[in-house]
Amino acid sequence: MSDLYDEQAPASAELFDRARRVVPGGVNSPVRAFRSVGGTPRFMVRGTGCFLYDADDRRYVDLVSSWGPLILGHAHPAVITALTDAAAHGTSFGTPTPGEVTLAEEIVARTPVESVRLVNSGTEATMSALRLARGATGRDKVIKFAGCYHGHVDGLLAAAGSGVATLGLPDSPGVPSGTTADTIVLPYNDIAAVREAFASHGDAIACVITEAAAGNMGVIPGRNDFNKALYEECHAHGALLILDEVMTGFRVAAGGVADRADLYTYGKVMGGGLPAAAFGGRTDLMEQLAPSGPVYQAGTLSGNPLACAAGLATLRQCTDEVYTRLDETAARLKQLASEALTRAGVKHRVSSAGNMFSVFFTEGPVNDYDDARRQDTAAYAAFFHEMLRRGVYLPPSSFEAWFVSAALTDEAMDVIAEALPPAAEAAASAAS
Repeated sequence: MSDLYDEQAPASAELFDRARRVVPGGVNSPVRAFRSVGGTPRFMVRGTGCFLYDADDRRYVDLVSSWGPLILGHAHPAVITALTDAAAHGTSFGTPTPGEVTLAEEIVARTPVESVRLVNSGTEATMSALRLARGATGRDKVIKFAGCYHGHVDGLLAAAGSGVATLGLPDSPGVPSGTTADTIVLPYNDIAAVREAFASHGDAIACVITEAAAGNMGVIPGRNDFNKALYEECHAHGALLILDEVMTGFRVAAGGVADRADLYTYGKVMGGGLPAAAFGGRTDLMEQLAPSGPVYQAGTLSGNPLACAAGLATLRQCTDEVYTRLDETAARLKQLASEALTRAGVKHRVSSAGNMFSVFFTEGPVNDYDDARRQDTAAYAAFFHEMLRRGVYLPPSSFEAWFVSAALTDEAMDVIAEALPPAAEAAASAAS
Protein backbone atom coordinates (compact mmCIF):
# COMPACT_ATOMS: atom_id res chain seq x y z
CA MET A 1 0.00 0.00 0.00
CA SER A 2 1.25 3.52 -0.80
CA ASP A 3 1.44 6.31 1.79
CA LEU A 4 -1.79 7.08 3.57
CA TYR A 5 -3.85 9.95 2.23
CA ASP A 6 -4.20 12.80 4.69
CA GLU A 7 -7.59 14.28 5.52
CA GLN A 8 -6.94 17.28 3.30
CA ALA A 9 -7.97 17.04 -0.32
CA PRO A 10 -7.15 20.53 -1.61
CA ALA A 11 -8.44 20.19 -5.16
CA SER A 12 -11.70 18.61 -4.00
CA ALA A 13 -12.06 21.27 -1.29
CA GLU A 14 -11.61 24.06 -3.84
CA LEU A 15 -14.19 22.48 -6.14
CA PHE A 16 -16.59 22.08 -3.22
CA ASP A 17 -16.21 25.75 -2.31
CA ARG A 18 -16.93 26.75 -5.91
CA ALA A 19 -19.89 24.38 -6.09
CA ARG A 20 -21.50 25.75 -2.93
CA ARG A 21 -21.63 29.19 -4.56
CA VAL A 22 -23.78 27.94 -7.42
CA VAL A 23 -25.29 24.59 -6.36
CA PRO A 24 -27.44 24.05 -3.22
CA GLY A 25 -25.21 22.33 -0.67
CA GLY A 26 -22.52 22.05 -3.33
CA VAL A 27 -23.94 18.79 -4.70
CA ASN A 28 -26.65 17.62 -7.08
CA SER A 29 -27.75 14.71 -4.87
CA PRO A 30 -27.65 15.02 -1.06
CA VAL A 31 -25.69 11.92 -0.02
CA ARG A 32 -22.69 13.11 -2.04
CA ALA A 33 -22.12 15.98 0.42
CA PHE A 34 -20.64 13.69 3.12
CA ARG A 35 -23.07 15.17 5.68
CA SER A 36 -23.55 11.72 7.27
CA VAL A 37 -19.83 11.10 7.75
CA GLY A 38 -18.33 14.59 7.81
CA GLY A 39 -15.37 15.93 5.88
CA THR A 40 -14.87 17.05 2.31
CA PRO A 41 -16.59 15.13 -0.47
CA ARG A 42 -14.23 13.80 -3.08
CA PHE A 43 -14.71 15.13 -6.60
CA MET A 44 -13.94 12.29 -8.98
CA VAL A 45 -12.42 12.97 -12.39
CA ARG A 46 -12.07 9.52 -13.93
CA GLY A 47 -12.61 5.84 -13.39
CA THR A 48 -10.93 2.74 -14.77
CA GLY A 49 -12.07 -0.77 -13.94
CA CYS A 50 -12.59 -0.94 -10.17
CA PHE A 51 -10.68 2.27 -9.43
CA LEU A 52 -11.76 5.90 -9.07
CA TYR A 53 -9.39 8.91 -9.23
CA ASP A 54 -10.19 12.19 -7.53
CA ALA A 55 -9.26 15.76 -8.41
CA ASP A 56 -6.12 15.40 -6.29
CA ASP A 57 -5.15 12.34 -8.39
CA ARG A 58 -5.71 9.95 -5.49
CA ARG A 59 -6.78 6.44 -6.41
CA TYR A 60 -9.57 4.58 -4.61
CA VAL A 61 -11.00 1.09 -4.85
CA ASP A 62 -14.63 1.83 -5.69
CA LEU A 63 -17.26 -0.01 -3.63
CA VAL A 64 -20.09 2.34 -4.64
CA SER A 65 -20.09 1.70 -8.41
CA SER A 66 -22.14 4.86 -9.05
CA TRP A 67 -24.71 3.44 -6.58
CA GLY A 68 -25.10 0.22 -8.52
CA PRO A 69 -25.15 0.67 -12.30
CA LEU A 70 -21.44 0.11 -12.97
CA ILE A 71 -21.71 -3.62 -12.50
CA LEU A 72 -18.88 -4.14 -15.03
CA GLY A 73 -16.67 -1.42 -13.58
CA HIS A 74 -15.69 1.96 -14.97
CA ALA A 75 -15.15 2.59 -18.67
CA HIS A 76 -15.80 -1.00 -19.75
CA PRO A 77 -14.60 -1.25 -23.38
CA ALA A 78 -17.86 -2.73 -24.73
CA VAL A 79 -19.92 0.02 -23.10
CA ILE A 80 -17.61 2.82 -24.25
CA THR A 81 -17.59 1.47 -27.80
CA ALA A 82 -21.39 1.23 -27.90
CA LEU A 83 -21.74 4.73 -26.47
CA THR A 84 -19.20 6.23 -28.86
CA ASP A 85 -20.83 4.59 -31.87
CA ALA A 86 -24.26 5.81 -30.82
CA ALA A 87 -23.06 9.37 -30.17
CA ALA A 88 -21.56 9.55 -33.64
CA HIS A 89 -25.08 9.26 -35.06
CA GLY A 90 -26.63 11.93 -32.83
CA THR A 91 -27.64 12.35 -29.21
CA SER A 92 -31.43 12.60 -29.38
CA PHE A 93 -34.12 12.58 -32.06
CA GLY A 94 -37.48 12.96 -30.31
CA THR A 95 -38.71 9.98 -32.32
CA PRO A 96 -38.82 6.21 -31.82
CA THR A 97 -35.44 4.54 -32.36
CA PRO A 98 -34.34 0.94 -32.95
CA GLY A 99 -32.22 0.97 -29.77
CA GLU A 100 -35.17 1.50 -27.45
CA VAL A 101 -36.98 -1.45 -29.04
CA THR A 102 -33.95 -3.70 -28.60
CA LEU A 103 -33.44 -2.63 -24.99
CA ALA A 104 -37.13 -3.21 -24.22
CA GLU A 105 -36.89 -6.67 -25.77
CA GLU A 106 -33.86 -7.44 -23.59
CA ILE A 107 -35.70 -6.34 -20.44
CA VAL A 108 -38.78 -8.39 -21.28
CA ALA A 109 -36.60 -11.43 -21.99
CA ARG A 110 -34.84 -11.17 -18.60
CA THR A 111 -37.71 -10.26 -16.29
CA PRO A 112 -41.34 -11.21 -15.53
CA VAL A 113 -42.72 -8.15 -17.39
CA GLU A 114 -44.65 -8.58 -20.64
CA SER A 115 -44.53 -4.92 -21.65
CA VAL A 116 -42.23 -2.09 -20.60
CA ARG A 117 -42.08 1.72 -20.91
CA LEU A 118 -38.66 3.41 -20.84
CA VAL A 119 -38.19 6.58 -18.76
CA ASN A 120 -35.25 8.61 -17.46
CA SER A 121 -34.94 7.96 -13.72
CA GLY A 122 -36.05 5.65 -10.94
CA THR A 123 -38.19 8.45 -9.51
CA GLU A 124 -39.97 8.79 -12.84
CA ALA A 125 -40.48 5.03 -13.05
CA THR A 126 -42.08 4.71 -9.60
CA MET A 127 -44.16 7.86 -10.07
CA SER A 128 -45.52 6.48 -13.34
CA ALA A 129 -46.15 2.98 -11.96
CA LEU A 130 -48.06 4.54 -9.07
CA ARG A 131 -50.24 6.58 -11.43
CA LEU A 132 -50.92 3.52 -13.55
CA ALA A 133 -51.91 1.45 -10.50
CA ARG A 134 -54.34 4.15 -9.37
CA GLY A 135 -55.74 4.55 -12.86
CA ALA A 136 -56.20 0.81 -13.33
CA THR A 137 -57.91 0.24 -9.98
CA GLY A 138 -59.82 3.49 -9.64
CA ARG A 139 -58.53 3.76 -6.07
CA ASP A 140 -56.31 6.32 -4.35
CA LYS A 141 -54.57 4.92 -1.28
CA VAL A 142 -51.09 3.45 -1.40
CA ILE A 143 -49.20 1.34 1.13
CA LYS A 144 -45.44 1.87 1.38
CA PHE A 145 -42.92 0.81 4.02
CA ALA A 146 -40.85 2.92 6.38
CA GLY A 147 -37.27 3.15 5.18
CA CYS A 148 -38.06 2.08 1.61
CA TYR A 149 -37.16 4.87 -0.80
CA HIS A 150 -38.82 5.09 -4.18
CA GLY A 151 -37.39 8.35 -5.44
CA HIS A 152 -38.46 11.85 -4.49
CA VAL A 153 -42.09 11.37 -5.55
CA ASP A 154 -44.21 13.71 -3.41
CA GLY A 155 -46.74 11.05 -2.43
CA LEU A 156 -44.02 8.63 -1.31
CA LEU A 157 -41.97 11.05 0.77
CA ALA A 158 -43.63 9.89 3.96
CA ALA A 159 -42.04 7.99 6.84
CA ALA A 160 -43.56 5.84 9.60
CA GLY A 161 -45.11 7.41 12.67
CA SER A 162 -46.33 5.73 15.83
CA GLY A 163 -48.67 2.77 15.72
CA VAL A 164 -48.92 -0.20 13.44
CA ALA A 165 -50.51 1.67 10.53
CA THR A 166 -49.84 5.39 10.25
CA LEU A 167 -51.32 7.59 7.57
CA GLY A 168 -48.32 9.29 6.03
CA LEU A 169 -47.31 12.83 6.86
CA PRO A 170 -44.91 14.73 4.57
CA ASP A 171 -41.27 13.98 5.25
CA SER A 172 -40.03 17.09 3.41
CA PRO A 173 -41.05 20.75 3.30
CA GLY A 174 -42.69 21.55 -0.01
CA VAL A 175 -44.79 18.38 -0.01
CA PRO A 176 -48.43 19.31 0.72
CA SER A 177 -50.07 17.25 3.44
CA GLY A 178 -52.87 16.40 1.02
CA THR A 179 -50.33 14.76 -1.29
CA THR A 180 -49.40 12.15 1.30
CA ALA A 181 -52.83 11.84 2.91
CA ASP A 182 -53.49 8.71 0.86
CA THR A 183 -50.13 7.14 1.74
CA ILE A 184 -50.21 4.48 4.46
CA VAL A 185 -46.76 3.85 5.94
CA LEU A 186 -46.13 0.48 7.58
CA PRO A 187 -43.13 -1.27 9.15
CA TYR A 188 -41.09 -3.24 6.61
CA ASN A 189 -41.29 -7.03 6.90
CA ASP A 190 -44.52 -6.81 8.95
CA ILE A 191 -47.23 -8.68 7.02
CA ALA A 192 -49.58 -8.48 10.02
CA ALA A 193 -49.56 -4.69 9.70
CA VAL A 194 -50.39 -5.04 6.01
CA ARG A 195 -53.36 -7.27 6.77
CA GLU A 196 -54.57 -4.79 9.37
CA ALA A 197 -54.31 -1.92 6.89
CA PHE A 198 -56.31 -3.86 4.29
CA ALA A 199 -58.91 -4.71 6.91
CA SER A 200 -59.35 -0.98 7.60
CA HIS A 201 -58.92 0.51 4.11
CA GLY A 202 -59.11 -2.44 1.70
CA ASP A 203 -61.64 -1.00 -0.77
CA ALA A 204 -59.61 2.19 -1.12
CA ILE A 205 -56.08 0.75 -1.53
CA ALA A 206 -54.83 0.87 -5.11
CA CYS A 207 -51.48 -0.78 -4.52
CA VAL A 208 -48.64 -1.75 -2.25
CA ILE A 209 -45.18 -0.58 -3.30
CA THR A 210 -42.03 -2.07 -1.84
CA GLU A 211 -38.39 -2.45 -2.74
CA ALA A 212 -37.88 -6.03 -3.92
CA ALA A 213 -35.16 -6.12 -1.28
CA ALA A 214 -34.74 -2.97 0.74
CA GLY A 215 -31.54 -1.12 -0.11
CA ASN A 216 -32.12 2.46 0.97
CA MET A 217 -32.05 1.95 4.74
CA GLY A 218 -29.09 -0.32 4.22
CA VAL A 219 -29.68 -3.69 2.61
CA ILE A 220 -32.47 -5.61 4.34
CA PRO A 221 -34.05 -8.52 2.46
CA GLY A 222 -37.67 -9.52 2.87
CA ARG A 223 -38.22 -12.13 5.57
CA ASN A 224 -40.53 -15.14 5.53
CA ASP A 225 -41.56 -14.77 1.87
CA PHE A 226 -42.62 -11.18 2.51
CA ASN A 227 -43.05 -10.28 -1.17
CA LYS A 228 -45.12 -13.40 -1.82
CA ALA A 229 -47.37 -12.59 1.13
CA LEU A 230 -47.79 -9.03 -0.16
CA TYR A 231 -48.87 -10.29 -3.58
CA GLU A 232 -51.42 -12.63 -2.05
CA GLU A 233 -52.81 -9.93 0.23
CA CYS A 234 -53.06 -7.42 -2.61
CA HIS A 235 -54.94 -9.83 -4.85
CA ALA A 236 -57.30 -10.84 -2.07
CA HIS A 237 -58.43 -7.21 -1.96
CA GLY A 238 -58.32 -6.19 -5.62
CA ALA A 239 -55.12 -4.15 -5.23
CA LEU A 240 -51.87 -4.32 -7.21
CA LEU A 241 -48.31 -4.99 -6.05
CA ILE A 242 -45.47 -2.82 -7.37
CA LEU A 243 -41.97 -4.24 -6.86
CA ASP A 244 -39.33 -1.53 -7.02
CA GLU A 245 -36.26 -3.17 -8.58
CA VAL A 246 -34.46 0.07 -9.40
CA MET A 247 -31.55 -1.13 -7.26
CA THR A 248 -31.89 -4.91 -7.47
CA GLY A 249 -32.93 -5.27 -11.10
CA PHE A 250 -30.14 -6.84 -13.21
CA ARG A 251 -27.81 -6.31 -10.21
CA VAL A 252 -28.52 -9.26 -7.90
CA ALA A 253 -29.27 -11.60 -10.82
CA ALA A 254 -29.91 -11.46 -14.56
CA GLY A 255 -33.52 -10.39 -13.99
CA GLY A 256 -33.29 -9.08 -10.44
CA VAL A 257 -35.21 -10.52 -7.50
CA ALA A 258 -38.13 -11.17 -9.89
CA ASP A 259 -40.70 -12.16 -7.28
CA ARG A 260 -44.30 -12.17 -8.46
CA ALA A 261 -45.92 -8.75 -8.84
CA ASP A 262 -48.20 -6.74 -11.11
CA LEU A 263 -45.83 -3.89 -11.92
CA TYR A 264 -42.05 -3.55 -11.66
CA THR A 265 -39.71 -0.58 -11.78
CA TYR A 266 -36.11 -0.74 -13.02
CA GLY A 267 -33.10 1.56 -13.24
CA LYS A 268 -29.36 1.70 -12.51
CA VAL A 269 -27.75 -1.24 -14.38
CA MET A 270 -30.10 -0.99 -17.37
CA GLY A 271 -28.61 2.44 -18.15
CA GLY A 272 -24.98 1.38 -17.98
CA GLY A 273 -24.13 4.58 -16.08
CA LEU A 274 -26.36 6.89 -18.11
CA PRO A 275 -29.79 8.18 -16.98
CA ALA A 276 -32.30 5.46 -17.84
CA ALA A 277 -35.07 3.60 -16.07
CA ALA A 278 -38.23 1.67 -16.90
CA PHE A 279 -41.49 0.33 -15.52
CA GLY A 280 -43.41 -2.64 -16.81
CA GLY A 281 -45.82 -5.42 -16.07
CA ARG A 282 -48.70 -7.36 -17.55
CA THR A 283 -49.78 -6.29 -21.02
CA ASP A 284 -53.36 -5.60 -19.95
CA LEU A 285 -52.11 -3.11 -17.36
CA MET A 286 -49.48 -1.46 -19.53
CA GLU A 287 -51.97 -1.00 -22.39
CA GLN A 288 -53.84 1.44 -20.14
CA LEU A 289 -51.01 3.93 -20.72
CA ALA A 290 -51.33 6.62 -23.38
CA PRO A 291 -51.50 6.43 -26.33
CA SER A 292 -53.19 3.01 -25.99
CA GLY A 293 -55.21 3.96 -22.91
CA PRO A 294 -56.27 6.89 -20.73
CA VAL A 295 -53.42 7.01 -18.16
CA TYR A 296 -51.04 9.73 -19.32
CA GLN A 297 -47.26 9.43 -19.14
CA ALA A 298 -44.64 10.97 -21.40
CA GLY A 299 -40.98 12.01 -21.57
CA THR A 300 -39.05 13.93 -24.23
CA LEU A 301 -35.79 12.08 -23.62
CA SER A 302 -37.27 8.67 -22.72
CA GLY A 303 -35.51 5.93 -24.66
CA ASN A 304 -32.55 8.22 -25.35
CA PRO A 305 -30.28 6.49 -27.90
CA LEU A 306 -27.10 6.97 -25.86
CA ALA A 307 -28.63 5.56 -22.68
CA CYS A 308 -30.14 2.65 -24.60
CA ALA A 309 -26.80 1.84 -26.21
CA ALA A 310 -24.91 1.92 -22.91
CA GLY A 311 -27.62 -0.05 -21.12
CA LEU A 312 -27.91 -2.73 -23.78
CA ALA A 313 -24.12 -3.17 -23.96
CA THR A 314 -24.00 -3.55 -20.17
CA LEU A 315 -26.81 -6.10 -20.01
CA ARG A 316 -25.29 -8.17 -22.80
CA GLN A 317 -22.03 -8.40 -20.81
CA CYS A 318 -23.87 -9.51 -17.66
CA THR A 319 -23.49 -13.25 -18.16
CA ASP A 320 -23.96 -16.06 -15.65
CA GLU A 321 -20.19 -15.99 -15.14
CA VAL A 322 -20.32 -12.30 -14.24
CA TYR A 323 -23.03 -12.89 -11.61
CA THR A 324 -21.06 -15.80 -10.16
CA ARG A 325 -17.98 -13.58 -9.89
CA LEU A 326 -20.01 -10.79 -8.25
CA ASP A 327 -21.47 -13.19 -5.68
CA GLU A 328 -18.06 -14.65 -4.86
CA THR A 329 -16.47 -11.21 -4.55
CA ALA A 330 -19.26 -9.94 -2.29
CA ALA A 331 -19.01 -13.04 -0.10
CA ARG A 332 -15.26 -12.53 0.30
CA LEU A 333 -15.68 -8.84 1.15
CA LYS A 334 -18.38 -9.56 3.72
CA GLN A 335 -16.13 -12.13 5.36
CA LEU A 336 -13.13 -9.80 5.45
CA ALA A 337 -15.16 -6.91 6.89
CA SER A 338 -16.84 -9.07 9.53
CA GLU A 339 -13.57 -10.69 10.62
CA ALA A 340 -11.85 -7.31 11.01
CA LEU A 341 -14.73 -5.81 12.98
CA THR A 342 -15.02 -8.90 15.18
CA ARG A 343 -11.32 -8.79 16.02
CA ALA A 344 -11.67 -5.11 16.94
CA GLY A 345 -14.67 -5.86 19.14
CA VAL A 346 -17.08 -3.76 17.07
CA LYS A 347 -20.75 -4.73 17.25
CA HIS A 348 -22.03 -5.28 13.73
CA ARG A 349 -24.39 -7.17 11.45
CA VAL A 350 -23.78 -7.90 7.77
CA SER A 351 -27.00 -8.00 5.76
CA SER A 352 -27.23 -8.84 2.08
CA ALA A 353 -29.43 -9.38 -0.93
CA GLY A 354 -27.39 -11.23 -3.52
CA ASN A 355 -24.19 -9.25 -4.15
CA MET A 356 -25.63 -6.07 -2.55
CA PHE A 357 -24.80 -5.81 1.14
CA SER A 358 -24.51 -3.47 4.09
CA VAL A 359 -22.56 -3.53 7.34
CA PHE A 360 -24.75 -2.29 10.19
CA PHE A 361 -22.89 -1.12 13.28
CA THR A 362 -25.36 -2.65 15.72
CA GLU A 363 -25.61 -5.77 17.83
CA GLY A 364 -29.20 -6.86 17.26
CA PRO A 365 -30.92 -8.19 14.14
CA VAL A 366 -31.88 -5.70 11.42
CA ASN A 367 -35.32 -6.41 9.98
CA ASP A 368 -36.75 -2.94 9.45
CA TYR A 369 -36.09 0.81 9.51
CA ASP A 370 -36.29 1.12 13.29
CA ASP A 371 -33.63 -1.59 13.63
CA ALA A 372 -31.43 0.15 11.06
CA ARG A 373 -31.69 3.48 12.88
CA ARG A 374 -30.33 1.94 16.08
CA GLN A 375 -26.88 1.51 14.57
CA ASP A 376 -23.86 3.52 15.69
CA THR A 377 -23.42 6.10 12.92
CA ALA A 378 -20.39 7.67 14.60
CA ALA A 379 -18.57 4.33 14.46
CA TYR A 380 -19.42 4.04 10.77
CA ALA A 381 -18.13 7.56 10.08
CA ALA A 382 -14.78 6.71 11.67
CA PHE A 383 -14.66 3.44 9.74
CA PHE A 384 -15.49 5.25 6.48
CA HIS A 385 -12.79 7.87 6.85
CA GLU A 386 -10.07 5.37 7.73
CA MET A 387 -10.99 3.30 4.67
CA LEU A 388 -10.94 6.48 2.57
CA ARG A 389 -7.54 7.43 3.95
CA ARG A 390 -6.29 4.02 2.87
CA GLY A 391 -7.68 4.21 -0.66
CA VAL A 392 -11.09 2.54 -0.41
CA TYR A 393 -14.23 4.48 -1.33
CA LEU A 394 -17.28 3.28 0.62
CA PRO A 395 -20.82 4.71 0.62
CA PRO A 396 -20.68 8.00 2.59
CA SER A 397 -23.65 6.93 4.71
CA SER A 398 -24.32 4.00 7.00
CA PHE A 399 -27.78 3.63 5.43
CA GLU A 400 -26.55 2.70 1.96
CA ALA A 401 -25.52 -0.45 0.12
CA TRP A 402 -22.02 -1.54 -0.83
CA PHE A 403 -21.80 -2.41 -4.53
CA VAL A 404 -19.09 -4.61 -6.00
CA SER A 405 -18.20 -4.77 -9.67
CA ALA A 406 -16.96 -7.57 -11.87
CA ALA A 407 -13.80 -5.51 -12.39
CA LEU A 408 -12.49 -5.91 -8.83
CA THR A 409 -8.94 -7.26 -9.11
CA ASP A 410 -6.73 -9.19 -6.73
CA GLU A 411 -4.73 -5.98 -6.24
CA ALA A 412 -7.89 -4.13 -5.23
CA MET A 413 -8.91 -6.88 -2.84
CA ASP A 414 -5.46 -6.67 -1.22
CA VAL A 415 -5.93 -2.91 -0.70
CA ILE A 416 -9.30 -3.56 0.95
CA ALA A 417 -7.94 -6.38 3.12
CA GLU A 418 -5.08 -4.17 4.32
CA ALA A 419 -7.39 -1.22 5.06
CA LEU A 420 -10.06 -3.10 7.02
CA PRO A 421 -8.20 -3.84 10.30
CA PRO A 422 -7.15 -0.23 11.04
CA ALA A 423 -10.59 0.98 9.92
CA ALA A 424 -12.20 -1.47 12.34
CA GLU A 425 -9.94 -0.17 15.13
CA ALA A 426 -11.01 3.38 14.28
CA ALA A 427 -14.65 2.31 14.52
CA ALA A 428 -13.97 0.66 17.89
CA SER A 429 -12.44 3.89 19.21
CA ALA A 430 -15.43 5.94 18.03
CA ALA A 431 -18.13 3.48 19.12
CA SER A 432 -20.64 4.84 21.60
